[in-house]
Amino acid sequence: METFDQCPTDPAFVQDPYPFYDRLRAAGPLSVWRDYAMPVASGHAVVGALLRDRRFGREDPFPPPRPDHQAGFWAIEDHSMLELEPPRHTRLRSQVLRAFTSRRIQALGPEIAALAHSLIDAFPAGEFDLLDAFARPLPVRVIARLLGVPETDAPLLLRWSNAMVGMYQARRTQADEVAAARAAGEFTAYLHDIFRAPQPDSLIAQLLTVSTEGKLSPEEVTATCVLLLNAGHEATVHTLGNGVAGLCSAGLWGHPVTADLVEEVLRHDAPLHMFTRYAMEDLSLFGHDFARGDRVGLLLAAANRDPAVYDDPACFDVARYPEAPVSTSFGAGLHFCLGAPLARLELLEGLRVLAERCPGLTVATPPRYADIYHFHGLERLEVRR
Repeated sequence: METFDQCPTDPAFVQDPYPFYDRLRAAGPLSVWRDYAMPVASGHAVVGALLRDRRFGREDPFPPPRPDHQAGFWAIEDHSMLELEPPRHTRLRSQVLRAFTSRRIQALGPEIAALAHSLIDAFPAGEFDLLDAFARPLPVRVIARLLGVPETDAPLLLRWSNAMVGMYQARRTQADEVAAARAAGEFTAYLHDIFRAPQPDSLIAQLLTVSTEGKLSPEEVTATCVLLLNAGHEATVHTLGNGVAGLCSAGLWGHPVTADLVEEVLRHDAPLHMFTRYAMEDLSLFGHDFARGDRVGLLLAAANRDPAVYDDPACFDVARYPEAPVSTSFGAGLHFCLGAPLARLELLEGLRVLAERCPGLTVATPPRYADIYHFHGLERLEVRR
């Protein structure tokens, strides 16, 4: 197994990680990424297999001691279904799905379209940042409506979310950890105020009903609300920005926005590049011996550019569907993203309305990606209508 060095905060890598992924993929099923001190998978078949392999999970069998200054963050994260395994994950996910139904999500389509129109109505004249004007407010306001919290609190929700996801970024500092713990505490206090008088028929009200039945703890309700906001908006913001930039770069802005186009947006420049798992037992796989507790990094974005699966993978090509397989951007297996239907709907309606209302949209300044690995999204997206 070959070993590779690549600093995840190196400016060249931040702007274009795909050449590095190509090198990893050419080296075989697994390679060691020395900067992370773990093997990583970069091919579509291997990433897919590891996502579905129940011998790997999200819970560290040997969790390290946590500094006191991180305690507020882990008070929420330790109850998040994203970080749990069966049987607790199974119980939590099944109860959340009672409230987060596909029928409920699909009914949001007209609301998402109307919200997109209202945001476009407020676009300033001249050049402006599409992320601030459209990509950020759209998903966070949708989640706010779904949860049953005031949309006017969207800036607060964004601030807390951005601070908390900083815990998963390669450039994280102790100051970032302190900020994440503080945000988690403020977010928890805010939600507990909402819990005292939830909006009828809101997702929060339904989760609290499940809690009174003894099927969710108060901590799990809080963690679920935080997860739905953080995971639900962060990835969609990056995907909207990356998608618009990619379509404009490929000369495809104005192409009819279909479900296939959304799938290609998700594949071509994914918002999450690495998903880490732990070996739950000693095992040998793909020529490597894993001991219980060993980590493996699944490079979702590398799998999405695997030439063994996608012809000319760097090319933005809507016509590759439906023959091409679905991307790994939402994961697979037990931890397949719960919010995938909502994210797809937000992308479909948001991009459709934006393309219809702004057919002449152009990128005014070459976009740059933010230093936020293992996420992948733009710092800004300056456009003209």
